[in-house]
Amino acid sequence: MFKGTGVALITPFTEKLAVDFKSLEKMVNHVIADGKGVDYIVALGTTGETATLKESEKKEVFDCIRQTTNKRVPLVAGFGSNDTAKLIKEIEAFDSKGYEALLSASPYYNKPSQEGIYQHYKAVCASTKLPVIIYNVPGRTASNIQAKTCIRLAQDIKNIIAVKEASGDIVQCMEIVKDRPKNFLVISGEDALTLPMMSFGMDGVISVAANVWPVEYSSMIRLCMKKDYEAASKIHFKLLQGIHLLFVEGNPTGAKAFLAKKKLIKNMLRLPLVPASDDLMKKVVGWK
Repeated sequence: MFKGTGVALITPFTEKLAVDFKSLEKMVNHVIADGKGVDYIVALGTTGETATLKESEKKEVFDCIRQTTNKRVPLVAGFGSNDTAKLIKEIEAFDSKGYEALLSASPYYNKPSQEGIYQHYKAVCASTKLPVIIYNVPGRTASNIQAKTCIRLAQDIKNIIAVKEASGDIVQCMEIVKDRPKNFLVISGEDALTLPMMSFGMDGVISVAANVWPVEYSSMIRLCMKKDYEAASKIHFKLLQGIHLLFVEGNPTGAKAFLAKKKLIKNMLRLPLVPASDDLMKKVVGWK
């Protein structure tokens, strides 16, 4: 179910910084693209600016995405915290109807040990019957889930089904692919590295770029799954500079700039994030 292209969906805002539900509906339809786009949607990952949303807003966003998707593609719900007990309460209160799995980032800021990371996920997974995708993103969390810890989690905890690997460490990813249990998915969290990562056995991507180029990026991943890397590389190199622009001033600043250019959303972010600088916006407008 979670092979191929997942999209870490952005959360659009109005000019008054309320959640823009009309634009959110447009975004869901945009990324699904009549079956030519993404294979699944991740609601309220870090790209969704979840840290700045109230609990009531999160519920409304989950509901809007579920209703608009209307079972056309599977849905994954993003949940993360550096307070394990708080996170468990949030997951237990979640109305999971229509959602197939959870994506949960490793605890941020606290910098737990590898044993602390293991015990965190063990407790979280015991609180839900849903499958869980663990999320390693040390650039945001300040701690890395080492390959040995990832494999230990995959072997010991039945409802851990995958890892989203956004460390950027290709050797670490290779170690996980080499030692993973059968049917455990290793998913890229690095848009610019997904093609080479899939060449040694990773299973797809949870993508920011698919917000902007859902058909093109998903086509590239499908070609990789067929091991047609020559054709996939043509799309990869066509999008590569655009992917760089997505992240040069942080995420989802670049994605929202591109989506505003496409007139799908307003270019609004909640502080401490700010819209693209004039220099970045010129590059976005000029990119083809």
